[in-house]
Amino acid sequence: MEKKKEETKRFNESGIEVKSLYSQEDIKNLDPSRNIGGAGEYPYTRGIHKAMYRDRLWTMRQYSGFGTPRDSNQRYKYLIEQGQTGLSVALDLPTQMGLDPDDPMSLGEVGRVGVCLSNLKDMKTLFDGLSLDKITTSFTINATAAMLLAMYLCVAEKQGVPFDKVGGTIQNDILKEYVARGAWIYPPEFSLRLIVDTIEYCAQHVPRFNPISVSGAHFRDAGCTAVQEAAFTLADAMEYVKAVLDRGMDIDDFAPQLSFYFYTHNNFFEEVAKYRAMRKLWAVYMKEKFKAKNPRSWLFRFGVVCGGSTLMPQQHEINTIRVSYQALASVLGGVQSMFTCAMDEPFSIPTEETARLALRIQQVLGYETGVVDTADPLGGSYFVESLTKEMADKIEELMDRIEARGGMTQSIKEGFIQKEILEEAYKKEKRISTGEMVVVGVNRFTIEEEEKELRLHEYNPQVAREQIELLNQLRKIRDKEKVKRHIEQLRTAGRNNENLMPYLMEAFKDYVSLGEVCQVFKEEFGIFEQPTVF
Repeated sequence: MEKKKEETKRFNESGIEVKSLYSQEDIKNLDPSRNIGGAGEYPYTRGIHKAMYRDRLWTMRQYSGFGTPRDSNQRYKYLIEQGQTGLSVALDLPTQMGLDPDDPMSLGEVGRVGVCLSNLKDMKTLFDGLSLDKITTSFTINATAAMLLAMYLCVAEKQGVPFDKVGGTIQNDILKEYVARGAWIYPPEFSLRLIVDTIEYCAQHVPRFNPISVSGAHFRDAGCTAVQEAAFTLADAMEYVKAVLDRGMDIDDFAPQLSFYFYTHNNFFEEVAKYRAMRKLWAVYMKEKFKAKNPRSWLFRFGVVCGGSTLMPQQHEINTIRVSYQALASVLGGVQSMFTCAMDEPFSIPTEETARLALRIQQVLGYETGVVDTADPLGGSYFVESLTKEMADKIEELMDRIEARGGMTQSIKEGFIQKEILEEAYKKEKRISTGEMVVVGVNRFTIEEEEKELRLHEYNPQVAREQIELLNQLRKIRDKEKVKRHIEQLRTAGRNNENLMPYLMEAFKDYVSLGEVCQVFKEEFGIFEQPTVF
């Protein structure tokens, strides 16, 4: 008698075994009130709104910013004409690192990977002709997030827009910068203080603005698994919540303005389950651990990027297919805001044509496919519900390990999180190099590509010269005595643990530059040094 061949086990990228078939048996132990329930009902596993996209589609953004503020302003207006419903601002490295364009460290980077913003005049130009009560703006900025928010609010004030009408988000998640991206300036203690300042200020004065978007995206692109991404992100969020509570605020005063941000990768059902699991866990933590009473405090609101490190230069047209499936997974996972990467982003900043095509992915998904017609279309699936529970269990296990080490900040200082990410990144690259993990066009289904001329965005070296000249002109006409007074006020407020947001706004109104502000805090609070991991 022929021996029956043993079935090969399969695992998703987080190490969870995926069975060949799921049935009622796999979800019989799920508690409907805590795991399935309805959309718009605690703990929101199926979505934070009862009708989800039947009432309103997610916000469609395209990450954009390059060159001078005038260059980026023109691109924003073009994308809005094409149907984009929110702005997402990319900042150049000098702006991210708190450097003026004439700083020696800025050489070659001014306006290269994002727009250059070194003073309030730049910010005014960036939003010229764009009313801040009609659009919402997301800033991908961390170390200098408080400074960019202060400038943005000054522009709103100049436009005559009341702060309670200003909507948007600053990323402002510095903890992940220390382990996954590297755009830090200050040590964790002062960085956390800046974040708490922004959260407190927005809670009191800018109620429609999200002062933080806790970001798993960069953990994931650095190489970690979906479970690690979720656990690290929620552990980060816990750290921020505790820091704000230590300031003396009530949880319901600020929790409704907390938001999250992720990359959606290629394992379709793992990504859907990741978002459903995190939404449930956040609601439970907010209600049961932090005793939040306002249901809005329990809502897990998140935005995503579709693309990132999953994009490949080989057969780059395939990237459009990858991004389309990722966008679908994001919508089925219940996203609130999305931007879709263009096919040419492995090479450069997208052109108008490729950015438009990336936007069309979202528009086709929202208006032509029917996936928005019912909330949580995959809810009740034996596979999805089982996977959601397993993801949630593994996320909690890892969060418990982080908590046992003293929390996220301590785990970062010790290099634990860095080591976890590096190990997973190595394992993934090994699987790709051996062919165990298939990447279409890279290690399978490759072709001999003809050399063809791609129309790519070209960096203009004149940008740096123009921005430096404008900054120098500003320095000549501004009131030097006011600048000195603002710098001393910032120094004193920093030492006295006052909320820095009002002082930042007043300084920028008199054209103190970003680099000058950041230098004050470097002198007072120092610069972070990365620990050795191995």
